[in-house]
Amino acid sequence: MTVITYRDALNHALREEMQRDDRVFLMGEEVGEYDGAYKVSRGLLKEFGPKRVVDTPIAELGFAGIGVGASLVGLRPVIEMMTWNFALLAIDEIVNAAAKLRYMSGGQLGCPVVFRGPSGAALQLGAQHSQAFESWYAHVPGLKVICPGTPADAKGLLKSAIRDDDPIVFMEGEMLYNTKGEVPEEEVLVPIGKAEVKREGSDVTLICHGKMVGVALKAAEELAGEQIAAEVVDLRTIRPLDVEAILASVTKTNRCVVVEEGWPFAGVGAQVVDTIQREAFDSLDAPILRVTNADVPMPYNRALERAAKPDPGKVVAAARKVLYQ
Repeated sequence: MTVITYRDALNHALREEMQRDDRVFLMGEEVGEYDGAYKVSRGLLKEFGPKRVVDTPIAELGFAGIGVGASLVGLRPVIEMMTWNFALLAIDEIVNAAAKLRYMSGGQLGCPVVFRGPSGAALQLGAQHSQAFESWYAHVPGLKVICPGTPADAKGLLKSAIRDDDPIVFMEGEMLYNTKGEVPEEEVLVPIGKAEVKREGSDVTLICHGKMVGVALKAAEELAGEQIAAEVVDLRTIRPLDVEAILASVTKTNRCVVVEEGWPFAGVGAQVVDTIQREAFDSLDAPILRVTNADVPMPYNRALERAAKPDPGKVVAAARKVLYQ
């Protein structure tokens, strides 16, 4: 194992896949000469040249469409969005083209394209640049939605995404890029659609993904000081959802808190709760609680922004509540 940042894990995944398969290319704003807005593509232009690391104008709809078209003729494009907030301008290509091509062509056309970039809030970027979009894209049949929360998962899942034959929405965390973690030195492909138990426990299940993995693990550590053993389940992939892993944990602990960065209404957690109540209702000893962003546009004010986000204290409070403490 080697300890590297989330940013470098993504960079290694891109480099290794571009070396392995000359059909893979990267396209997006500032991915080349500037080495990427978040330096994820650092060094790739020098190694692979401007035909495989392609700088674009500020035209998300245009270069998303180029990615879809390139995938249809046998290439494997990786389309970087500077932020998923900007991908709203490209949503027609992602939702109306990439997601539907296989179905509408009766299986004759595949669309192996990866759309990737940071989703959710960072620090004081305001309401228009702080939105978490996982539930939006997971709502669409034909898309796979991936949200890695650790460097190892970022690398392993991006490699799997690039090799996948379906369109992938790959959502990173801007606040995760500098975080460090152990990553296997040998090649490891993390399977799409498989959750992982990040911490074993027996008293309550904390279900999370993306940036909320760190929040849930901190909450679990705090709960351990109160002799409460929280199990942390990292979904890693939102669609397809690992129902088996969710049910296995909840039937073990009998209590559940779902932690997500998005808004509460029709969020990822709502789908998780629906799954549990249908498949494991008799195993529950308390109602399931959700910890989410506040149901408001993200405030710019620092104190209000902090109040609007999930944090370990809110998760701890929810866990105590489902334990009737």
